[in-house]
Amino acid sequence: MTNVCKLIRTPLSLMCILTRHFSSQEDSMPVAHVALPVPLPRTFDYLLPDSMSAKAGCRVTVPFGKQQRIGIVVSVSDKSELPLNELKAVAEVLDSEPVFSTSTWRLLLWAADYYHHPIGDVLFHALPVMLRQGKSASHAPLWYWFATEEGQAVDINSLKRSQKQQQALAALRQGKIWRHQVDELEVSETALQALRKKGLSELASEAPALYDWRDSFSVSGDRLRLNTEQATAVGAIHSASDHFSAWLLAGVTGSGKTEVYLSVLENVLAQGKQALVMVPEIGLTPQTIARFRERFNAPVEVLHSGLNDSERLSAWLKAKNGEAAIVIGTRSSLFTPFKNLGVIVIDEEHDSSYKQQEGWRYHARDLAVYRAHSEQIPIILGSATPALETLHNVRQRKYHMLRLTRRAGNARPAIQHVLDLKGQQVQAGLAPALITRMRQHLQAGNQVILFLNRRGFAPALLCHDCGWIAECPRCDHYYTFHQAQRHLRCHHCDSQRPVPRQCPSCGSTHIVPVGLGTEQLEEALKPFFPDVPLSRIDRDTTSRKGALEQQLAEVHRGGARILIGTQMLAKGHHFPDVTLVALLDVDGALFSADFRSAERFAQLYTQVAGRAGRAGKQGEVVLQTHHPEHPLLQTLLHKGYDAFAEQALAERQTMQLPPWTSHVIIRAEDHNNQQAPLFLQQLRNLLQASPLVDNPLWILGPVPALAPKRGGRFRWQILLQHPSRIRLQHIVSGALVLINTLPEARKVKWVLDVDPIEG
Repeated sequence: MTNVCKLIRTPLSLMCILTRHFSSQEDSMPVAHVALPVPLPRTFDYLLPDSMSAKAGCRVTVPFGKQQRIGIVVSVSDKSELPLNELKAVAEVLDSEPVFSTSTWRLLLWAADYYHHPIGDVLFHALPVMLRQGKSASHAPLWYWFATEEGQAVDINSLKRSQKQQQALAALRQGKIWRHQVDELEVSETALQALRKKGLSELASEAPALYDWRDSFSVSGDRLRLNTEQATAVGAIHSASDHFSAWLLAGVTGSGKTEVYLSVLENVLAQGKQALVMVPEIGLTPQTIARFRERFNAPVEVLHSGLNDSERLSAWLKAKNGEAAIVIGTRSSLFTPFKNLGVIVIDEEHDSSYKQQEGWRYHARDLAVYRAHSEQIPIILGSATPALETLHNVRQRKYHMLRLTRRAGNARPAIQHVLDLKGQQVQAGLAPALITRMRQHLQAGNQVILFLNRRGFAPALLCHDCGWIAECPRCDHYYTFHQAQRHLRCHHCDSQRPVPRQCPSCGSTHIVPVGLGTEQLEEALKPFFPDVPLSRIDRDTTSRKGALEQQLAEVHRGGARILIGTQMLAKGHHFPDVTLVALLDVDGALFSADFRSAERFAQLYTQVAGRAGRAGKQGEVVLQTHHPEHPLLQTLLHKGYDAFAEQALAERQTMQLPPWTSHVIIRAEDHNNQQAPLFLQQLRNLLQASPLVDNPLWILGPVPALAPKRGGRFRWQILLQHPSRIRLQHIVSGALVLINTLPEARKVKWVLDVDPIEG
């Protein structure tokens, strides 16, 4: 969304919903236009009885088919497109005030329009699960026991037949007892209930008092001294703190970007305002939380998918009520309501995790820029490897650039080596020269990271006699062999099956794993380094709640000397004792049909390399490849990421690829590989014949998707490209109207991906 600031406008589809030409009907009962979590781009009309009152953004219970569903009021008027006597009535209004803040509400309406996604799905996506289920949108009341007037007056000896009731009443006469304190005060809940039946005690509740952190806000005294570049960045952002401004904080790995964030937040919190800090992965939150909690005497809340439903709701409510000073979260934390938001920070802004790839395919970074503009606050986009779209926005003077060119403290740039694997006797994916370097660094008391972006034991299982390969029947992909669980798993649809005892094709029992995964690498390293503790960090070893935090803590204590990991290790982690980083298998990333693959690899390599030598020790980076002469590698090794980005932007301009143009993908899926391409071809024919289409529009397809089969469905797509983002939006709106005229549309599952980052 490179022109996000120019696209701040009233949503087209929602204006149709909110300002439609209603039929003239005389009836005094209001009509609530309600969004429901269904895949339909419309609202549903319900009568609002005189005894009820609802505002836009409030939740209601409504009859829908044979069920009662939770909905969200989008607007209230006195008219409907349907006769009022055909409308059903709202069953219950759940909220007296909207559950969304004004700015969040505005953001969601705009986003539903920009991404052409059903408004009900968008609104419900932004709510915690418990609110979607109809739970209260306020903190749970605090319950307490107290003695009634009769309980205060009664002779306590009249309860002599029950010593526990005597003890309970005596305690109540001293003052109310909070229900959560009953056990620690050794008061019997059963006795309290018995006293209640006698009219001697009663149970009551009150709303919890809100904690105002502003009264006691302070900063710890162990702040690091900012260098000149950091101080300049903080000063520039602070000078624009009273209005919208977008800042790209481009700092080399280890340059102290987090210290800039902390200093900016210090100024914001001192004004009594709140802050939202977004990170791309759950794995980055533990160390980020620790840094922020150590610095500020103020509540820091966390929002990510690893929390249970009640924890998410609690953090959400604290942000909404102003009790949370800082919220640190992943993608969906963007929709958190704040009482007084003062700044948004997007760490590792280039990371593809900010783009939702299922359902509502929004990009959290781009929507964060819109939200900052809407709230008239600054936003900081931090990265050592900025996205090309972000750099383009800097060139267009929509964002300001702040550079951190020096590593913080005494850290020195890592020494880089390329190991040519041609002709090498590679063992467990390691060239002999790499094993030698590992021993040198480990003997010096340091740690080593081995990066392999392939989890499991092996990426395929093969019959050595006939060549059969275990392939997922639901996808165009091989099963990955997981030795620890002794099963095969598809990493695309997550289907699983046991490892066969013999080949289903020829009956041979000579079935062998092919290729290298992190699980196999861990096992293969033990004979080389039998006395060195290893730690494997990937999705398989960190799926249990708290497992990642435990492993990272072990690494920081020095308990693990060799770290084996996937891209989870590449993102922002600070390991002060790591002096050697090795990328074991990069050749696959050098030859891809996706035009974004070079950018992704450049970012990944730079980020992984940045884990080495971060605390004054000399770092070393080793890259293993069969293609050391590849132009991309040569550019990264000898000129760095900035030079690559300049070159890549020039190439994309020549090829008229994003960010110089805008893309929308319309993807369709079916079970027989016939209806999807037919539907897309029909849509293409209608588009080409439509007056909506102008010459700069380029339509590619229908063609198979990069993953042509997934989860038992065949996937086809057409790509729409246009140099004008606004013009493309109008064309897509017209395409949606055309889709509704096609009978084939009801025979396929189709989705729309605006600003796609994957083919």
